[in-house]
Amino acid sequence: QVQLVESGGGLVQAGGSLRLSCAASGRTFGNYAMGWFRQAPGKEREFVAAISWSGVTIRYGDSVKGRFTVSRDNAKNMVYLQMNRLKPEDTADYYCACRSKGYIDYDLNSYDYWGQGTQVTVSS
Repeated sequence: QVQLVESGGGLVQAGGSLRLSCAASGRTFGNYAMGWFRQAPGKEREFVAAISWSGVTIRYGDSVKGRFTVSRDNAKNMVYLQMNRLKPEDTADYYCACRSKGYIDYDLNSYDYWGQGTQVTVSS
């Protein structure tokens, strides 16, 4: 079992930055790929970023490439999402997810554990 708790969301002006954190429990955290997804009101949950167990393989959704950076610290059981040059369309609830495999996937259905989410609001 893995439990995930996100933090770091909030209200920010367009062009600003936020850093989301995801704290994971479980001694096998370092073996699992991690993902970030987001869901805006009235929209489906979408892929934002994912990082493999080692941190070597990283992928981003097209809408955040060049602006967001995902990283992890396996010693601390933490995953981060640095979000720069935020846009109003980035407004959503952001979710951390854990996949019981070491390699990443874009499909949210392949992730086994989810956090409760943290809200990000970007004002124009």
